[in-house]
Amino acid sequence: MNPTDVRTDEYEALHRILEQRWTCRQFTADPVARETIEALLRLAGRTPSWCNTQPWQVAVTEGAGTDRFRKALLEHVAGAIPEPDFPFPSAYTGVYRDRRRECGLQLYDSVGIAKGDNAGTMRQAVRNFELFDAPHVAIVTSEADLGVYGAVDCGLYIGNFLLAAQSLGLGAAPQAALASYSPFLRAHFDIPDHRRVVAAISFGHPDTDHPVNRFRTTRADLDHVVAWHSD
Repeated sequence: MNPTDVRTDEYEALHRILEQRWTCRQFTADPVARETIEALLRLAGRTPSWCNTQPWQVAVTEGAGTDRFRKALLEHVAGAIPEPDFPFPSAYTGVYRDRRRECGLQLYDSVGIAKGDNAGTMRQAVRNFELFDAPHVAIVTSEADLGVYGAVDCGLYIGNFLLAAQSLGLGAAPQAALASYSPFLRAHFDIPDHRRVVAAISFGHPDTDHPVNRFRTTRADLDHVVAWHSD
């Protein structure tokens, strides 16, 4: 079959959104209207899940709620030890190390942080906890009893949240960094103990003039990720 035979309007729309989506690391202060956020959440809520369990629950900030959270988070991380609900990668090796390094170098180059500038690197890391100045953040949690499958379903939800944001002209940044302080997030947002923090997503209107928002990461070719078995 010729690839052009399967290209429908729907395919082209999804292709365009996926191609154009990027991680926003600097937002304007302009808030997103509540009805727009609700439209985004409804789209993300169409995510498929294991046995249709739909394990995701989301705490969303706006207005003074975002400012209060940002201030409390920065104060907390200044003297706290990370306690993520899900273990972070134990190592990055081979191609995974290379891809991570490429992304990091692009990020640092975009904001003028030279190799070996530890102070600059630390300042950029802290930007995570400033939510990149976003007017909103979403904290995504899963049910503890659902274990890894609940977390996987929440990963799908996060992906669709990012695509929904892109379709609405918004910027978004998925952030594992905030999940490093899961007990604090549970306390701040009154999240029950049986919920596990998967990740956060800062979102809002992107500052497209900021240099940190101008680089784009690459994607591996099919030959590097697909093994065909035809016989």
